[in-house]
Amino acid sequence: MVRCIAVDDEPLALRQIKSYIERTPSLLLAAACSSAAQAREVIASEEQNGGRIDLLFVDIDMPDQNGLDFVRSLSGQHFVIFTTAYSEFAIDGFKLNAIDYLLKPFAYDEFAAAVDKVLSLVDLIERAAENPQPKSEAVPEDREYLSVRADYKNMLVRISDIVYLESAGEYVRLHIDGSPTITTLFRLKNMETTLPSDSFMRVHRSYIVNLRRIAGYAKGRIFFENDEYVPLGENYKEQFLAYIDKTYK
Repeated sequence: MVRCIAVDDEPLALRQIKSYIERTPSLLLAAACSSAAQAREVIASEEQNGGRIDLLFVDIDMPDQNGLDFVRSLSGQHFVIFTTAYSEFAIDGFKLNAIDYLLKPFAYDEFAAAVDKVLSLVDLIERAAENPQPKSEAVPEDREYLSVRADYKNMLVRISDIVYLESAGEYVRLHIDGSPTITTLFRLKNMETTLPSDSFMRVHRSYIVNLRRIAGYAKGRIFFENDEYVPLGENYKEQFLAYIDKTYK
């Protein structure tokens, strides 16, 4: 059972989220809070009593403290799903490793789909605890597929189809050409040693790119053919530019 709280200053919105949670067998509502301050008190109380809140449903536009700043202020590890009427905060939300971003008004099926993502990660964590993985070994240069655990099953991902990898705390998001993003329980530094070094490079503390998928770079950004881009970190710029000079000049 995933223990959760809902945080929203709008009574009707809070009531809707509460009803959705109560309708979902895998969720247990610990509290419905009308402010970030109240939510912080609930989380602290749970921790003091030896419990924990696993999942937060957080509105962004709140008067006492906006949801983004509230999530940034938390010291513990929590799954977060933002619920808001403002689409412009989506990028900031995902930078905080939010599991999903529900745009109001949202239906129960959208809510349930977001919760399923959380449940998949909970399953990954539990299985990893029960069956610790051996130390990662580098993938042989001629191996075509990578096996990852996601959505309650082992998935085979064609290595050449991976465009880039994104760190999400204890997880890694694999952005794959022509397929939905896959989230798996894996640290980015372990992926770095697992993937073939001749075609994958760490370019930021939170990103690894497939060098063969790069379409260009400019002003601290690396671009791909679909106009997506990732930041190029200062600590990784020299290595990346050396590769570009060697390969393309």
